[in-house]
Amino acid sequence: MKEILRITIGLTLSCLIAAAVMGLAFVVTAKAKKQNEHLYMHETMLGLLGYSEARPAPSDLRFYRVYRYTIVDGDTKLVGYMVPVERGEEKGYALVVIDLKGRFVEALDLTISPEEAVEAPKREKALKAALKPPKAFAYGDTTVIARRAERRLAYLLPGEFPGFKTFISIMLALDPNFKVLGLEVVEHEEDPGLGAEIDQEYFKHQFKGKTFERIKAIDVVREPLPEQYKKYLERSTWGKGAFTETEIEEIKRTYEDKDIYAITGATISSRSVSDGVRNMTKRFAYRMGRLDQVLVGQGIKVLF
Repeated sequence: MKEILRITIGLTLSCLIAAAVMGLAFVVTAKAKKQNEHLYMHETMLGLLGYSEARPAPSDLRFYRVYRYTIVDGDTKLVGYMVPVERGEEKGYALVVIDLKGRFVEALDLTISPEEAVEAPKREKALKAALKPPKAFAYGDTTVIARRAERRLAYLLPGEFPGFKTFISIMLALDPNFKVLGLEVVEHEEDPGLGAEIDQEYFKHQFKGKTFERIKAIDVVREPLPEQYKKYLERSTWGKGAFTETEIEEIKRTYEDKDIYAITGATISSRSVSDGVRNMTKRFAYRMGRLDQVLVGQGIKVLF
């Protein structure tokens, strides 16, 4: 009986120690994973803005995050934007609430710093303190606004939409007039050699430079990608003198108003990205326009 008890206690202690070790390992690796993801997204945003080790970002470049939430107040649906604001010498967030027609409802101060706002649980805590029951809220999305000195440089939009197999995650960069500055495919599970080609330069760089008016009607065409255009799109392979300035301008003029050339054998994946970019851009332009009108109309001074 004593031997059974000794074995039982020993096994219990072993299990507790193993659980503690596994728990600690999970906490450490989860934190490291989160830091790596944050670093990857930061580098992706810089890359979309044209910055790299060879062309470092300027010291006055700043990124500001705007968080969009759906707010339900009884039978009424509203939209809430957590926007970064300046309060004297401190920086914080305010919740700007508008109705579905874009009309101002209210603005609420939130007890949260920009550093804390990166964490979803802390945002939820701040929102719960500001939005009294029966109001409820649900997270919508995040927009990152790049700014230099006194002007907006770009909007960076993380997005996700259905692909051929599962979901495709992207980061889309738009200039202040909603022209596409760049597109990066962050994650996908499309078929290798087919739909997986969406992350290749010759496909994703086709979107670069498309105006808002063009993106609103963008489609895909099942035609072979012209060889010279493909060479132009694959910028990382350019050697010295690959194109003259005249040739670059001519290619831009020729293809800036064209639709997207589909990947051979992967029209569905190609169309998924094209539709996703079009829908993201149209929705964002509408929402940002309404939000800016409210911010200006109410005299709300945001950091971006």
